[in-house]
Parts: sequence; C-alpha cells; structure tokens
Amino acid sequence: MTDAPPIPLLELKSLSKQYPGVAALRDVSLSVMRAEVHVLFGENGAGKSTLISLVTGAQEPTGGMIVFEGQVVTLKSVREARRLGISAVFQEFSLVPTMTVAENLFLGDKPAAYGMVNRKDQRRRARALLEQIGFDIHVDALVETLTRAQQQMVEIAKALHANAKLLILDEPTASLSDRETERLFEIVGKLKSQGVGIIYITHRMQEIRRIGDRITVLRDGSYIATVDAQTTSSDELVSLMVGRTISEIFPRIAYDPSDVLLEIDRISTASGVKDATLYVRRGEVVGLAGLVGCGKSEVMRATFGVEKVTRGRIRFLGKDTTNATPKTMLKAGLFYLPSDRRAEGLVMSFPSRSNMTLSALRAKEQRSKAGWLSTSAERRTAQRLASRVGLAPGNVERSVSQLSGGNQQKVIFGKGLAQPHQLFVLDEPTVGVDVGTRSALYTLIKSLAESGAGIVVISSDLPEVLNLSHRVYVMRGGRVAAEFSGEHIREDAVLSQFFETGAEVEATP
Repeated sequence: MTDAPPIPLLELKSLSKQYPGVAALRDVSLSVMRAEVHVLFGENGAGKSTLISLVTGAQEPTGGMIVFEGQVVTLKSVREARRLGISAVFQEFSLVPTMTVAENLFLGDKPAAYGMVNRKDQRRRARALLEQIGFDIHVDALVETLTRAQQQMVEIAKALHANAKLLILDEPTASLSDRETERLFEIVGKLKSQGVGIIYITHRMQEIRRIGDRITVLRDGSYIATVDAQTTSSDELVSLMVGRTISEIFPRIAYDPSDVLLEIDRISTASGVKDATLYVRRGEVVGLAGLVGCGKSEVMRATFGVEKVTRGRIRFLGKDTTNATPKTMLKAGLFYLPSDRRAEGLVMSFPSRSNMTLSALRAKEQRSKAGWLSTSAERRTAQRLASRVGLAPGNVERSVSQLSGGNQQKVIFGKGLAQPHQLFVLDEPTVGVDVGTRSALYTLIKSLAESGAGIVVISSDLPEVLNLSHRVYVMRGGRVAAEFSGEHIREDAVLSQFFETGAEVEATP
C-alpha cells in the first residue's frame, strides 16, 4: 500500500481569460504545493499578470476552475482571496502615500471598540511585524517619504500580515539592493519552512537558481511546460519562453566616441549628490552603478532638471544648462527615461499612440495644414515608432494601463524616438522586462550609440552595466567613487568600489 500523493495547495485547471477580441489566457493548468517556491516565467505579455489577477480575485476567469486546499473556489474579490490566505505583492504598489507605514500595514482592519482605531496598538503591532521580518523602517514615516526599495518592503510586510498560505511575489527584488534581496530570500526560506506556498515571478536567472523549486513557462497566454528549477539550463528556459534561441543577449556595441555632449562639473544637489563630476561623449554608452541610494539616479535627474542643483555647473552641447527645466532639456535634445514608468514616464489613461507621440505634438509633420493635430499623422508616426521598438501593431491603440510592463517600457522608448535626441538617459531601462524584450531594447541602444547618440545607462542590474558600457562610473554616498573603461570594466573591480574599502578616483574629461 502506497501513500497517497500530497494535495496541492493550489490547482489551476484549464484556466482561461477572454477579453473582447483577445485571449489573454488559454487553458492553463498548473499546481503549487505547500512549502514550494514555484517560479512563473515568460515574456512580458505571456499571461503571467492575467493569471495572478485571477488567483488573487482581482478578475474572474471566463473558463476553467481554481482549486485551493482541495476545494473549488470562486474568487470574486481580492478581499475574498485574502480571507482564504492568498496574498500578493505586485510591481505596482498599493500603498497610500499620505499615510504612515503603520496605517498602511493595517489598512482595512476592523476598528477597535466604539469604532475607534487604537493608534498605539497599531504602531506596536507594526513595529513587531517589521522586526519579525527584519525590515528597519520607522512605523510613523509617511510612505511618500520612503525610497522605492523601502516601499517594496512595506508591501511585503503588508502581505505577510494577512497570514498568507499562498504568497505571490511579482518581481519583488526589482527595487532592492543586494543586501535587501538577501534578506528577502531569507524571509522566503522561512515562509517555505512554515509550509507557505510561493508563486515567484522574476526574469532574473540567478534568482530562479537561488530559491526556485519548479518553473512553469507561459508563452502567448498558453501553458508551455513545468520544469525543475535546479536542473534546467538558462538556454533551455529562454528557448521555452520565446520559442527560439537567443544566442547573445548583450550585443557588441562599436566604440567610436567624438565630442563631449554633457559635462557635469562638481555638482551637489538637495537630494544628496555631492561634488560629482562626469562627462558623456557622442557615440558612447556610459554606465552608472552603485548601491540603492548612492546618487546614481539623482545626478542625472539633476541634469534633466528634475532635481535642484545647489552647487556646481552642468553644460549640455557647450551651453550652461544648470537648473534648466525638463522642457528646456527635452527641446535641447536630452531624453530622460525614468525608473518609475507609471508615475513619471506614461499617461496611463492614454493609448500607446498618444504616449509615444506626446513629445512630438508641436512637430510640423503632426499638424494639418490648418495647424490642428492630425490624428492620421499621429497614427502613422506611432506605427513607425512601434515597429522600431518591437511593439505589436495591435497594442498601438490600447491604453498603456492594459499593457504588460515590458510593452509599457517599449512605449517609453518609442516616446524617446519620436523626436531626434542627442543624449538618452536611461534609468533602469529593463526593470521588470523579459529576456526577449531586453535583447530587443539592447539592440536599440546599440543602434542609437553607433549612430552617434550619447547613452547613459543607470541600472541596479550590474551585468547590464558591465556588458553595455564603454565607460562606467561608480557612485557611492552621493559622490563619484571611481571610473572604469575598456578592459578594466570587470565585476570584481566595479563591485569593490560600491563600499568604503575602495580608493576614490576622480573622473575628468
């Protein structure tokens, strides 16, 4: 007599989701066991987000069934899913910026006696929760004052507060430093040992190897395969994901620099940049690397006019542009792609077409003879841009809020190509983007650099910086700690400058 196989914590049986004219998910079946990290893998638009929205009760399926703890369930709301023990942490946060950490953690809890919230008890419980999972964040801090990494940690704590039996983590390390990522992995391990099932969405191969047990691959809304996370090679995974072999993720970018486009001369900012000096030439890719909060984003945001410069000078195309407005810098030929695409890069209620052509509304080719905006011309421009960035024609008229993260990123890249620019500042250009889209965007960066544009890549993904850049600046504590070029751009050398142990090197044109 053999033991009966364990009952899965979650089973999806022929799950489908149909929108008008679009099958977002087709007959997907998979299972998640207790004490398992089940990685969901696929290109942007493969159906991962749709699947998660069904499991968390945010949407209802049009076909198939969801079985949780052996019982068929109908999830009509997120609250209903959480009541069963299903919680999720999404890429796009659900925090209230004007409320404190403690208030966000217990948002939706029933009030205490007489309809009043016991603030003292709320703060005590919040401190206990954060201490339990090792997050050092003040419970009275307003969420809007936190860094994105800290907000990510609050989201995770909020999900764990609900006593989750199934925890869904959607690209949870995208905004975390290496140390914070390790802490997250420790928490995942602890939850796994307690029998919690985890669905983990990531595009980072090293994370899959680090914590994954099984991987389910989706492609174009369909189930492809479920494989072992430890024995399946990266090449096999990529091939399953995209249906083809990608031989080289990082292209070789020719290096033929010419005159200096941008000079940043000993600038300091109100946001923590201190005496930073660097430069960018035409025809080169310059990488900015460093730990979270090191100042790598802030120094280029100051260049674009988003952050205030308190000391020093910035020159673009030989002109002093210190504290110029973003409108002025955009008109001068500098395009900035922000790290938070939803908050700063896109108008979420607009279609992709309007988002891509937004920076070119005043262009003569977008106007009719009477001077009005020509919708037909806008559509032609949008289709041309979509073709260049690899955005499917069917997505051009869709609202960007309905697109996957990778397709939203393509829309922002398209926006940058709507007008001729001489310098592209790309802040976390591939965050939450799958391998296939990433490869396409890298090819576009290669094309821009080799056509004479200057490129700045700001990234917390070190391999991205190392493999794309001709020169790399390391930021530490708001300062430029070191500069590397050519064969000296090595992982060990660059990493050594992330911390105080390395000797500082001043960069000069």
